[in-house]
Amino acid sequence: MNKMNRREACVALAALAALGGFGFQANAESTSDAGNDTVLSSSEVFPYDQLPVTQLPNGGTMRKVISGVLVTGEYIEVHESMLPPGKMPHPPHRHRNSEILFIREGKLVFLNDGKPEPVGPGGVVFTASNVLHGLKNVGDVPATYFVIAIGRPAAAS
Repeated sequence: MNKMNRREACVALAALAALGGFGFQANAESTSDAGNDTVLSSSEVFPYDQLPVTQLPNGGTMRKVISGVLVTGEYIEVHESMLPPGKMPHPPHRHRNSEILFIREGKLVFLNDGKPEPVGPGGVVFTASNVLHGLKNVGDVPATYFVIAIGRPAAAS
């Protein structure tokens, strides 16, 4: 991985601020009311080269960072995605949880309830709960971005 520049460092810090601080924990503690969710109650560093990589059917990759319940009660999931040129991670969809995307590299179009909105390096996308959305790499190089999902992904009733 290349070294982070100042803009990328600011994006990373903004991601941490969105999480409400550094209250992470990879060692699981069970919550009594949420099944086997990991409680994220202690600080931890996640070296990029040690994040598990999942190969995706579209030719992209996903690096899972963390998931679980903050001590303040919010469920979060954080990962980095790499999307090849011309690809979408999946068709436009909607879900109950909200998402914040921090674009690191590439030229993307965010489909915001059907309206295409361009976004590039340093850009941030907020996806509100139950709003139809999608993402497509419209550039000629891979796009990379971090996703912070807040709340349960199950469909709202």
